Amino acid sequence: MAALQQIREKAQKDGQKKNDATISSVASEIKSKLDDLKAKLEKERQNFAKALSKSSKEVCECESLMKNETTKFQTVYEKFCKEKAAHMQALKDTISKYEEEKERLFMRYEQQRKKEKTLLSDQEKACASKIAELEESLKKKKQDDKTFSILRKTLGSFLDNASDEDFPPDD
Repeated sequence: MAALQQIREKAQKDGQKKNDATISSVASEIKSKLDDLKAKLEKERQNFAKALSKSSKEVCECESLMKNETTKFQTVYEKFCKEKAAHMQALKDTISKYEEEKERLFMRYEQQRKKEKTLLSDQEKACASKIAELEESLKKKKQDDKTFSILRKTLGSFLDNASDEDFPPDD
């Protein structure tokens, strides 16, 4: 029985050795895989850190460019606003001058029109007066002609031999 016990102990020791060898083999395999995984994770972490650093630099560059462009835009916008204000003021001044000139010309037109009306009225009165004078003069001349004709006839009757045929007819 002692031999059986020894065989059993030996079998247990051999089983134990096999188990220990299997455990040791699996442990070293797991350790190797863990080391590979650690190396892979470290490499990915470094790549991510590089990409993050590069991205951060690009963001900083973009922010810097954005600030520069914003400053340029602000400068151009302020210049535009100033020029716009100047142009608007110039336009308002021009319109104001135009309105003043229009008003002044309208006043001159009205004054000229009044002068022309007055002048025409004066001319009409003067012409009417001259026409009236001429009509009076014509009436007076006709009257004088009639008087002269009567005088001639009267004188002709005093001068018996004179007749109306000796004198030309009156118009």
